[in-house]
Amino acid sequence: MKREIAQKNNTKVTELLNSMDQNIAESFSYKQRKALNKSLNMRDWRKHSIDFRPTVALPLFPWSFYLVFLAGANKRELTYGERFIAFFMFFILLFMLGLLVICVGLIFIYLIKSWLGIDLFPNESLGLWDQFKTYLK
Repeated sequence: MKREIAQKNNTKVTELLNSMDQNIAESFSYKQRKALNKSLNMRDWRKHSIDFRPTVALPLFPWSFYLVFLAGANKRELTYGERFIAFFMFFILLFMLGLLVICVGLIFIYLIKSWLGIDLFPNESLGLWDQFKTYLK
């Protein structure tokens, strides 16, 4: 019963079914209505929050090339491969962010060590403290 109510709340499917003969519209099963809903929602892919599509036409060639950069919320269901790639990219991004935080933290600790005058290796220096002092002047 909940499936029937959920399908009736979908306006696109309802509009489509209302445009048909009633006996044909009632003959659709739940799976068929779900497939209709999926195919009707595929048209929403054109709406993106960032939609940048520059076209480059080369003067001596009969072709024109275009670059597409799109960004927005992904409203479609991901396949297993797409989910794996998304997880892998998220993991890489998290790893790179962690490395950046660790590097900035180590540089900060090194600058504090140099500011306090702590010399762990005599006559050896990375030169970061001297460069940092010149930026402050």
